[in-house]
Amino acid sequence: MPELGVCYYPEHWPEEMWPRDAQRMAETGIKWVRIGEFAWSRLEPAPGAFTWDWLDRAIAVLAGASLKVVLGTPSATPPRWMLDRFPDMLAHDDQGRPRQFGSRRHYSHAHDGYRAAAAAMCAALGARYGRDPRVAAWQIDNEYGCHDTTLCYAPVSRDAFRNWLGAKYQSIDALNRHWGNVFWSMEYRSFDEVELPNLTVTQPNPAHELDFRRFSSDMVVEWNAAQVRALRPLTEAPLIHNFMGRTLEFDHFAMGRDLDIASWDSYPLGFLSDRLEATDAHRAAFLQQGDPDFQAFHHDLYRSVGAGRWWVMEQQPGPVNWAPWNPAPLPGMVRLWALEAAAHGAEVISYFRWRQAPFAQEQMHAGLLRADDAPAPALAEARAAAEVLAQLPEPTDTPGTAALIFDYASDWMWKTLPQGQDFDYFRLVFSAYRALRRAGHSIDILPPDTDALARYDVILAPGLGLLPEALTERLAAAPGRAIVGPRTNLSTEHHGTRLPLGPALPGLDLTVTHVESLPPDHLRPVAGGGAVGHWLEHVEGGAEVLLATQTGVPVLSGGAGLSYVSAWPDDALWDRILGTQNPMPDGLRLRQTATHEFMINYAASPQSWNGQTVPPCDVVIRARL
Repeated sequence: MPELGVCYYPEHWPEEMWPRDAQRMAETGIKWVRIGEFAWSRLEPAPGAFTWDWLDRAIAVLAGASLKVVLGTPSATPPRWMLDRFPDMLAHDDQGRPRQFGSRRHYSHAHDGYRAAAAAMCAALGARYGRDPRVAAWQIDNEYGCHDTTLCYAPVSRDAFRNWLGAKYQSIDALNRHWGNVFWSMEYRSFDEVELPNLTVTQPNPAHELDFRRFSSDMVVEWNAAQVRALRPLTEAPLIHNFMGRTLEFDHFAMGRDLDIASWDSYPLGFLSDRLEATDAHRAAFLQQGDPDFQAFHHDLYRSVGAGRWWVMEQQPGPVNWAPWNPAPLPGMVRLWALEAAAHGAEVISYFRWRQAPFAQEQMHAGLLRADDAPAPALAEARAAAEVLAQLPEPTDTPGTAALIFDYASDWMWKTLPQGQDFDYFRLVFSAYRALRRAGHSIDILPPDTDALARYDVILAPGLGLLPEALTERLAAAPGRAIVGPRTNLSTEHHGTRLPLGPALPGLDLTVTHVESLPPDHLRPVAGGGAVGHWLEHVEGGAEVLLATQTGVPVLSGGAGLSYVSAWPDDALWDRILGTQNPMPDGLRLRQTATHEFMINYAASPQSWNGQTVPPCDVVIRARL
């Protein structure tokens, strides 16, 4: 069965509180407790002076209540003395200003010294607790990319970037040629002349910036791998990292290959307010529930990153402290979010946090308990979720009916050369995901190197900057319907224009001749219904035109197998492209597993679809025959 967990900080509380906390967790139905991920200053208050005794006692207390421990490596919060040891470890922002000590994640992933120190702390933790059966899982670091900390413009990152370029291109002449540095006399005589792509008078060379984003992703992957190498020989327990919502600056698929389980931190109300484009009406309708598709998108993404095994490591239980506005969840939503995660295959759903902190930066962030130790509203809902989860079978990785191809490198390409102020890869992909959800599909989000396309009824691959040859062949051969584009396969590896012009799809005589980016208030109606906005490609060739604007510009070309969308569809047009005759109402969503069907209603009013009515902020679960 899926299980509940909670994040706990024994170092924040008097030790006499620990046994009562552990007992109350168990009574709530909690099985897992994450500890230690921010505790470096208490574990090693001075270089080499480890103080394990308090952590030993905390693990004993938690295990005494039959709770399984997730032990975090504390590298996201290096102690102050680490900065004395490595003064150049501080990350710099894109204005070249160093990040200061006083919060967290202030280090450069490219710093070899701190990377080695973090791995050494992993080895010390692993030597003491790696074979301890009470420590049933490990979390490596915490929330890579949080606070805009993937792209670092420090001197140490510049030096590492030069080495990375040297290894990739081997000669400065090759770099100049691939980057097109003859333009604006940008040619270099050596790798030591290459700076980071910031503080330029106008836009830096797109090839330069794209390679810097690739390098930055590699630094995060290598940083994580160093801790994996330190821990792997010392424990049989699974290694996990907790990813973030809509954080695309590094390749999560690449990093996930070093992990046993992927997890992510789910804050539905914070995300709606902080990182999701939406109309005022949509925000008002879901202010206290969260967007009906945003959490599900990331559930499906991290199930893929984890090769079928995934958790929610942090689940919002009440108002958060970090969004522009921080409302409280409507009654039922804390329970709903947990059951929704279980519907997508989560093994563990862990609430952040057990008790609200009465001090420091997160004191306004709610927990399952209030700061005065009284129950917060979420405690009863967590207990109610545990009762339902106990009736469900073990999570299984059940293939969906639709696939969505997702590519981090495409996001880097379009951020580097957007061509339209609001052209954003995630927004495009998310609009396609929403369309599949409105059609009632259960969706698998897959990387571009997937070889599993033959199992799906429909495959969407929007906005892929580079279309690998193997993926091109698999899309063309897939028995289901494959829909590619817009802005797919129009660029080269070095962010130049593809020649011959794209999209160069097999069996599809179609060429993109030029593109338009459109302001957000400008829509071009499509004959028969729907419209396009943001992005419109003009195409020529012999491919059959299936849909066109009212002025005759093609927007969907191809056939029943492989087709190309040459514009950014609005919701109505996406529904037409997918042939959706009976879209699910706003707020109601379906997820099917091998054994059960989950109807999930984010709306504050009852919603019905195909004869099934779901109460507001609730989940109806039915066994599949």
